[in-house]
Amino acid sequence: METNLCVAGFGGQGVMSLGKFLADATCNSTEKNVTFFPSYGAEQRGGTANCFVVISDEEIGAPLGDVMDDLIVMNGPSLQKFLPTLRPGGRLFLNSSIVSGEIARTDVTVVKAPVTELALELGNAKVLNVIMLGVYVGYTEVIDPAVVWDTIAHKLASKPKLLPLNRQAFEKGLELGRAQRA
Repeated sequence: METNLCVAGFGGQGVMSLGKFLADATCNSTEKNVTFFPSYGAEQRGGTANCFVVISDEEIGAPLGDVMDDLIVMNGPSLQKFLPTLRPGGRLFLNSSIVSGEIARTDVTVVKAPVTELALELGNAKVLNVIMLGVYVGYTEVIDPAVVWDTIAHKLASKPKLLPLNRQAFEKGLELGRAQRA
């Protein structure tokens, strides 16, 4: 089985960190093959940013495909750009705090999560990516959440003050993702 994921948004929304956390957790803790392919716009903060993560039981021939199984969108321009790449039957994870309106496609599953709003409620907008990662993992069960959290904790080990807030953000996302799956 192979899952092709695109994560897209503005620079500064933690798009690359989200993809990297997922790729590292999968690579370091499972027998699956993984690729991570980042793509930055002209500016890192405020410009466009997206990354592709492929998780597969088989060897991965090419890290990029024209068709995505899953799409995480953090802003409107990314929705416009990448929605056509989502396969029929695919899953769209939407930052509903920023992206509003109806989705024109009826052949995909839409999972809405107000991650910017939730991050602000937690006191720091920078954890919106960790909330969305929790939503994705909670909904898809693509990898054990404990493995993902261990990877996040390892990556943030040099900044221990950030761990409690990020843990709370990840748990909030897991809860939201699981609730929408049910």
